[in-house]
Amino acid sequence: MTLLLLFVTVVLIGMVSIAIINALTFPQLESPPKTAKDRSASWPTVSILIPARNEASVIGQTVSRLLAQTYPDFEIIVLDDHSQDATAEIARSAGYGDARLRVIGGQPLPAGWLGKNWACHQLAQHATGEWLIFVDADVNWQPAALAAVVTAIEQTRADVLTVWPTQHSQNWPERMVVPLMALAIIGYLPLPLVHHTPWPALAAANGQCLAFRRQAYTLIGGHAAVRGEVLEDVILARRVKAHRLRLRMVDGNRLIGCRMYQNWASVRDGFAKNILAGYGNRIPLLILATLFHLLIFVMPWVWLILGWWGGVPHWPVWPLLLVSLGVGLRALTASVTHQRVTDAVLLPISVLLMTWIAGQSIWWRWRFGGPRWKGRTLTPKSASGRGANG
Repeated sequence: MTLLLLFVTVVLIGMVSIAIINALTFPQLESPPKTAKDRSASWPTVSILIPARNEASVIGQTVSRLLAQTYPDFEIIVLDDHSQDATAEIARSAGYGDARLRVIGGQPLPAGWLGKNWACHQLAQHATGEWLIFVDADVNWQPAALAAVVTAIEQTRADVLTVWPTQHSQNWPERMVVPLMALAIIGYLPLPLVHHTPWPALAAANGQCLAFRRQAYTLIGGHAAVRGEVLEDVILARRVKAHRLRLRMVDGNRLIGCRMYQNWASVRDGFAKNILAGYGNRIPLLILATLFHLLIFVMPWVWLILGWWGGVPHWPVWPLLLVSLGVGLRALTASVTHQRVTDAVLLPISVLLMTWIAGQSIWWRWRFGGPRWKGRTLTPKSASGRGANG
């Protein structure tokens, strides 16, 4: 028991240390000091590329907000990926004939491609900008957001910039699960190593908002190089580092936000779609990781409860420290990413729900051969965010 306590203590102290470093160093999007009008001649041209499949409920608002950007020189291309709803019509209507917007139909999905990767590949072929910014259809943009993204690109001298949108969650399943994305990035991945080392293993990206210098996108092979990957954004980030290009990450800081899912079924299926790919599509690794998280974040609560019930006066002190470290880690990552800090005390519930999600992913692999999303079974190629379009 003592060895387990020591192990959990060391792990939690390490995670908290990484989170503190990231809290102090993680850059955030900021409205640029100059307006677009002040320096319109020096802004690069930007193509905003949106793969959309059955996004009728959100695409109109997204297009309207993008057309309202203060940035002076951009185009928006929406690819309707064989939607079964009015996605294309609503997107066109939201543009009111604005010449900056194009809505195109997707070509049939070729063998060996996953839907989102094929959609993004087609979008890149139609784009004319110096920068290609791939965004999901449910991402919300404040008017100065695009100018802030380009300013961040210039300040960081990025070849590829990934923005972590502020995640909006309303109901309890969202609040319990979605913020764990922030915990994974802020608590596990030291930002200075992501930015300043060449190791592909220390790479991460978020396909909700991922910007490429055109030359960099071409050099790494674009989405054609990750055609069969479920976590295409992470694999692209690793290819960026393998080519010694500058990968930079920034927090959306409420300028760019997203509500990914809206009920337990969508939360469960959305995360189950990706979680196994995050472990190299190796079921034993996913099981080990699940047990690890149960040990680190749930067992201290069990030890604490057993200690109190056992009537041993000094026994609960160490488990109480571990519980405090876990809750503190979850609270810090929530604070850094502008989410509900008070939900941190429910961390064990979050971990148990992620255990359920891991089980769903394993069931899908056994029953269907891969995860299911928007009416498609995604058969992953290997270890590799969201599907055409998720």
